Amino acid sequence: MTIETYRDAWGIPHLRAGDAHALARAQGRVTALDRAWQLEVERHRARGTSASFLGPTALAWDLLARRARLDDTARRCFAALERRDPESADWVRTYTDGVNEGLDEGARRAPEFASTGLVPGPWEPWHPLGVWLATHLLFAGFPAKLWREEAVRHLGEEAVALFATDGPGTSGSNGWLAGGERTTTGQAVIAGDPHRLIEAPGVYQQIRLACPEFDVFGLAVPGVPGIAHFGHTGPVAWAITNAMADYQDLYRERLRRTADGGVEALDPDGRWRAAARHMERVQVAGADPVEVEVIETPRGPVISGGPQDTGEDTYTDTRTGRDTDTHTATHTPTDQDPPLAIALRHPARVTGELGFGALLPLLRARSVADVDRALDRWAEPVNVVLAADVHGGVLHRVAGAVPLRAEANRIRLVPAWEPGHEWRGWHPMPRGAVDDGIAVMANQRGPASPLGVEFAPAHRADRIRALLTREAVWSAGDMAAIHMDTHLATAAPLLDLLAALDGLTPAASALRGRLLRWDRHMDAGSTAAAAYAAVRAAVVRRLAAHPAFAELAALTAHPEVFHPWLALLHRIAHALERLLRAERLFGVDRAALVREAVEEVAANPPRGAWGDTHRLAPWRALAGTPYDTPEDDEPPYEEPGLSGDHDCVLCTSAVPGLTDLSARGPSARYVWDLARRDDSLWVVPFGASGVSGSPHHRDQLPLWLEGDLVPVVTDWDLLKKEGTDGR
Repeated sequence: MTIETYRDAWGIPHLRAGDAHALARAQGRVTALDRAWQLEVERHRARGTSASFLGPTALAWDLLARRARLDDTARRCFAALERRDPESADWVRTYTDGVNEGLDEGARRAPEFASTGLVPGPWEPWHPLGVWLATHLLFAGFPAKLWREEAVRHLGEEAVALFATDGPGTSGSNGWLAGGERTTTGQAVIAGDPHRLIEAPGVYQQIRLACPEFDVFGLAVPGVPGIAHFGHTGPVAWAITNAMADYQDLYRERLRRTADGGVEALDPDGRWRAAARHMERVQVAGADPVEVEVIETPRGPVISGGPQDTGEDTYTDTRTGRDTDTHTATHTPTDQDPPLAIALRHPARVTGELGFGALLPLLRARSVADVDRALDRWAEPVNVVLAADVHGGVLHRVAGAVPLRAEANRIRLVPAWEPGHEWRGWHPMPRGAVDDGIAVMANQRGPASPLGVEFAPAHRADRIRALLTREAVWSAGDMAAIHMDTHLATAAPLLDLLAALDGLTPAASALRGRLLRWDRHMDAGSTAAAAYAAVRAAVVRRLAAHPAFAELAALTAHPEVFHPWLALLHRIAHALERLLRAERLFGVDRAALVREAVEEVAANPPRGAWGDTHRLAPWRALAGTPYDTPEDDEPPYEEPGLSGDHDCVLCTSAVPGLTDLSARGPSARYVWDLARRDDSLWVVPFGASGVSGSPHHRDQLPLWLEGDLVPVVTDWDLLKKEGTDGR
């Protein structure tokens, strides 16, 4: 069957084949050619083997992947897909066949293979599911429950609400829909930008997939077939944001060793039952291998801690008061005990369902009703969806799997040995409205409110809606102005405290006056934004150093991979608005801290503008790898300065008080025009190619920085044919 590969001026692949399966093969092959290094890094991360070539820096993730049993879960999910949806399973298998066809050639193009000595390995049909699991395991932010556990233990229940905000571990996005009554064409426009860890190469791949059944362009996840999150089939288009739903539970487990070396877990009926247990060895480049014990209880895999190896391992049944074996009980477990072991329970591990059965129906969709039916099959992660079609239909819904269980499960760790924490079915997925021709999703409380605990502040959503309502109608080309808005609403509480101060030194008083006149836009060229950021950072550092939070300053009992969620400074930085506005804050004199901060910055003001320190800091699997090796007479490459901030629509996140560098931000931007597909637009932070030195490795970066977008080309005659593969 003939497969044709075309490229546009930006190197974006446009693929054409005789049927959906041949097209999946073509997608796998072109992804391997363009992104071989990225594919292999992600495959190894899904299997927990990335430290074998990346070294000790990758060990923390590999240990989590092994203990969470990601590879085994991917195998289970693929086996379930084969049983429930053989066509989709064959389609995924064909995609991996294409990856295997292109991987060796792709690896020869990518210098990282030679520098690490990595040899590409074969892709199995479940590897795309493993990549998906590894990419999204932390999306629901279950490590936040570890933080809440400690915050409640040391500060009380009120700490949950004080620190509840879109924090360092969550992944947010913007998305909006302008209905036909709000556009120049009379047809809907959908636009937005997913906010994720900025990776090089990028986490999203611009691609077009065409066969007699469908012709779709959108943003794919390398290593996964189809277009899951952001796509346009012609008659219908869709986009998603993270719903901020809570669908992963953490259980405090009581585990004990048995005489034969096994492990038992204390169940809710008061009995000890055998847990699955085996040992695995993690290879680490440049270091000794690390042995890891993999344990799974009836709740799920143990991701932190393990069985007690000393002392009595018998406990009292808290319901009956009877000992659980013939030994004398030494302890009745309570919620106040530090957890000895923690098990993770999430839908994919329980049901064997990820939602891959939705991917082919999405490509075939011709209406919002088709998209709606397809997303009824979705599982993880849980998303808010906007869709529109050329018939005037619109869709605003939540898609995914969220278990019904006790409220305590959603907030903190729950005791596995007590009844009442089991799953009791699944939440019906809520639906939202399109009001006055506008719908906005920005991780705020909205349709998904019943499903979550922590949501982003409403500032981004409110700002997008306010901007959209300023004009009567919009065109696709107008939307970039919204993408790039830098107004920072969360500056208000700090500036209010600053305005109330008196008795400042002349320098501090002058700085205060300057900040109170500031327009509150975090533009890269703004010196006032730099001054505000410096004062904010000084306040964050002082709050984090306050004795009231001393017991939360060094929460390192859990595995290293969870430390960003447990870092006090991170937590304070992203909850600063709430902390400064709270009626009381554990005896902290906030006005005094703000006074000290403004005096500090006045005495040592920042040199330059916000973009001088607020620079892009993309994640690369090989730390320190530049985009391209500079010539001898060229200066070293320096990452560009950025506009925006964590709570701006232009969300370029840093950690105030720690660094102004931004590792999270818009991992793509898109504008889907339902009136004329060729008026649709998109851009990614770097380029279509993951190969260093390629002309399309980072050719979109200047556009991304300025808020410009690349036109989507759908006329085959305007594309360059790269090759034909006859089969």
